[in-house]
Amino acid sequence: MTNITIPFNRPAVVGRELDYIADALRSGQTSGDGRYTKQVHALLENTLGVPKALLTTSCTHALEMAALLLDIHPGDEVIVPSFTFVSTINAFVLRGAKPVFADVRPDTLNIDERLLPDLISPRTKAIVVVHYAGVACDMDAIMTLAAQHNLPVIEDNAHGLFGKYRGRYLGTFGALATQSFHETKNFTCGEGGALLINDIGLIERAEIIREKGTNRARFFRGMVDKYTWVDVGSSYLPSDVLAAYLLAQLEQRAAVQARRRRIWTLYDECLASWAAAHGIITPTVPTDCEQPYHLYYLLMPSLTARTAFIAHMKAAGILSVFHYLPLHLSDMGRKYGGQTGDCPVTEDVADRLVRLPLFNDMSESDQAQVIERVRQFVP
Repeated sequence: MTNITIPFNRPAVVGRELDYIADALRSGQTSGDGRYTKQVHALLENTLGVPKALLTTSCTHALEMAALLLDIHPGDEVIVPSFTFVSTINAFVLRGAKPVFADVRPDTLNIDERLLPDLISPRTKAIVVVHYAGVACDMDAIMTLAAQHNLPVIEDNAHGLFGKYRGRYLGTFGALATQSFHETKNFTCGEGGALLINDIGLIERAEIIREKGTNRARFFRGMVDKYTWVDVGSSYLPSDVLAAYLLAQLEQRAAVQARRRRIWTLYDECLASWAAAHGIITPTVPTDCEQPYHLYYLLMPSLTARTAFIAHMKAAGILSVFHYLPLHLSDMGRKYGGQTGDCPVTEDVADRLVRLPLFNDMSESDQAQVIERVRQFVP
């Protein structure tokens, strides 16, 4: 078995993570919504300009909160790209919704806004968009269409924290947005997420849902003399120890993004001519998008070429990986009517896409090895 010397991802300590964790442990409160959680909330709200940010135990749970907040019921339809992680739609299926799968654009691999009008029906309850690789969807077209049909938009922004569309931060367009702090993301606490709330009418209920259906938040603000069960909900609060780790990561956001930009740009510059010579496509970033340099991918000419490429890299101890499989062709997707040919772009790119190693503490020598090995591959 080949020993992997350069992994696809490796989480890194980038600031005062260990100091903050020790301080959180000494504080006497390690449960959710402690001092570090509040600092993370404030940092996200002030930096992004969102009315409310709430840390959650995962991006999946943030999506589940979004489904509860939008009162998704059995029989409702939710439009979602087929090229995404299963959590994006699972949150709504758990509430009884039927997924309506949309294809993606061949350039950015984001939901194809031109297809949305034909997917909207009287049962449509929401449109969920995913900013793939942190490159923005066409939010102008999507928000205009959503307003015409009085539909809320949810941004699954797991890849896109601090990315921008036309100068505006991703996660600030839809009524709700979700973030991920999984160990594969630019900023991490191992497992974690956040719900960003742009519709202020949803803030109070979001606090209730996040606190197991109680009005505990109002109690701590002195608005009621005791708290009780007032709505549905669950336990979505991460430990303050995790928030401490995350705060240290977010405080280093400028340095982290600068490092990732250097890595991403070097890949793009060094692989452009090789890719063009072999019919391989590199990422497209429209001029009105500022990406957070979350991942770097290649689109191989065929599934056979991708399989050979992954084996070629692995033989040198370098781990490169593919990404999403089409949701509409999964076992569950077919139960909801998905068929081959429904989303042809998704079906094509899912077979050909491969991601290269990219992580916060990737060294120049490691990246040089990756680039050299990539350029040796002939499909």
